[in-house]
Amino acid sequence: MMRSFLVTLLLIAAVAATAAAGTIEGTVSPGKASVVYVDTVAGKTFPAPAQQPVMDQKGLMFSPHVMVVQVGTTVEFLNSDNVQHNVFWPSISGNKKLGHNLGTWPKGDKRPFKFDNVGVVALLCNVHPEMAGYIIVSPTPYFAETDASGNYKIENVPDGKYNVVAWHEGMKPQTKSVDVAGTGKADFTLSK
Repeated sequence: MMRSFLVTLLLIAAVAATAAAGTIEGTVSPGKASVVYVDTVAGKTFPAPAQQPVMDQKGLMFSPHVMVVQVGTTVEFLNSDNVQHNVFWPSISGNKKLGHNLGTWPKGDKRPFKFDNVGVVALLCNVHPEMAGYIIVSPTPYFAETDASGNYKIENVPDGKYNVVAWHEGMKPQTKSVDVAGTGKADFTLSK
């Protein structure tokens, strides 16, 4: 009897927790390859994800060109080309103390790196100066990349008021305040 009562309470709590989560959606201009994320949530920390995404070097390009990860994520850097590649970044969001060089390695090898600092990581290759890519390190697990039309949707965001940041290569990032109570909406027009 007591056990079924506790199970019922747990189910009610789970449904209530799910009901208090919403969505932030909108569009970003210039559109494709933009990143939108919920900025720091006061008093809240998030466990680092176990998943280790792969930033590949293929066809003398970083693939994907733009990747967004949560702070604390370990990214695997893979070389899929028949030539050696190097991966380095001179800074994270302009902080040169956070620059790093992973070195140079041949086809098939991977090098991991854990991103413990929030910001924009501009990836470069010493061997091929025409190569460039980006990792955006979000302070929260609430982020999305835009589709080809610039639309985005961030799901399972707890109800509340947040600052939402939009980023696109070569543009100034923009921040907007959004209230989430079911669905919050934020559209961005970024400029140089």
